[in-house]
Amino acid sequence: MKRLKTGMIVMAAVCLILAIGFPAWAANVIKIGVIGPMNDMQGKGHWNGATMAAEEINAKGGVRVGKKKMKIELVKADSNEILSVTDAANAMERLITKDKVDLVIGGFRTEAVLAMQDIAMDYKKIFIDCGAATPVLCEKVAQDYKRYKYFFRGTPFNSNYLGKTSFIHLATVGAILKKSLNIPQVKVAVVGEKAMWVEPMIKAAEGVIPKMGMEMVGVWRPSPVATDVTAELTAVQQSGAHVIFTVFSSSVGIPFARQAGELKIPAMQVGINVEAQKDGFWQATQGMGNYVFTMNTYARGVEYNELTAPFVDTYVKRFGETPTYTADTYAAIKYSLAPAIEKTGTLNADKLVAFMENDVHKVPSGTLAYFKDAEGRPLHDLTWGPGYLTSLGVQWQDGELKGVWPNHWKATEAAPEITYKGIVPVKIPPWVIEAYKK
Repeated sequence: MKRLKTGMIVMAAVCLILAIGFPAWAANVIKIGVIGPMNDMQGKGHWNGATMAAEEINAKGGVRVGKKKMKIELVKADSNEILSVTDAANAMERLITKDKVDLVIGGFRTEAVLAMQDIAMDYKKIFIDCGAATPVLCEKVAQDYKRYKYFFRGTPFNSNYLGKTSFIHLATVGAILKKSLNIPQVKVAVVGEKAMWVEPMIKAAEGVIPKMGMEMVGVWRPSPVATDVTAELTAVQQSGAHVIFTVFSSSVGIPFARQAGELKIPAMQVGINVEAQKDGFWQATQGMGNYVFTMNTYARGVEYNELTAPFVDTYVKRFGETPTYTADTYAAIKYSLAPAIEKTGTLNADKLVAFMENDVHKVPSGTLAYFKDAEGRPLHDLTWGPGYLTSLGVQWQDGELKGVWPNHWKATEAAPEITYKGIVPVKIPPWVIEAYKK
């Protein structure tokens, strides 16, 4: 009896050790941490997209790893990163050390993702960024590959290309205004939130806008969480701007659009306004956000390829709203991580990295491929342009978010003309027409 009791104690101790230290895959589950500002629309997109992917994969038995199938288990982590970088870093630390996740996806605010990135790299955990756009995140991969190779960008493409796409949208709107209203030289006011990712956009605008033949009349930088932007809008109106080039990822996008609509500022808004990408924007601005034009990833009725409609339609049915770009956690799991695991037959991070950085595949928003820097070093950054990822230009038109770009767009003379099913023409606000018609 004494020997039996001792044996049972030993067995219990072994089980405890295994439960604490044994990797998640031993329990036939793949644990994926989903980290983001879960009380904000960006984090909700992270969680919703990941949930949908996990449900679809698990419904078919899970992910094949070698000779066995493993279910996906998601672990939610509220980073609170819009308000606190420290909270975000702590959330990442808990995911890895306490929750024992195998992989991590998510992240939104650049300053927070930089902190989370270093923690993930300390533990050699693959971390797919699904929100932050600064090129610095991926430049680290090229500069110190051994340490940062576990980091990949999943969405969006970096801020250099976000800027380039936004400037194409700006040029499109400027040309429409110039032609339709006979404006000799279009004047542009730049309004960007005070955030790190916006800095290269502002710097680029200062050089690009004059080269477009337009006049840049000023730059205004409200807080990302400002609730009153009357002062900025008054100054913009006094500047005589025909176009307001917005660079917003946070909540300031709602009061800015609402107050601009209330004041009937005679200028079209174009650029990036992440809040305008979601269905609730119309109600949040009380309809004052009509005619706001923003870059977006998805719009109902617009299809990049055969994967788009099934994703968007199912997402809308499942969650009651159109997916924003942070919901591309769905693509990160279903079209990047799961196939990589199945094709390599392992959860070994180094083997997955070697496969993922060379993998080219379709996702609901186009075709995903990673490019290298000028010296041929891996960046794990997303390829932009015709045939890859382009995003959309969308505009609120009387309560509906419509895809308006690319509409027969050619990036270069040699490039194919690009348009997608469901694209419609841009509309000029009636009060802008009234202010400038001759």
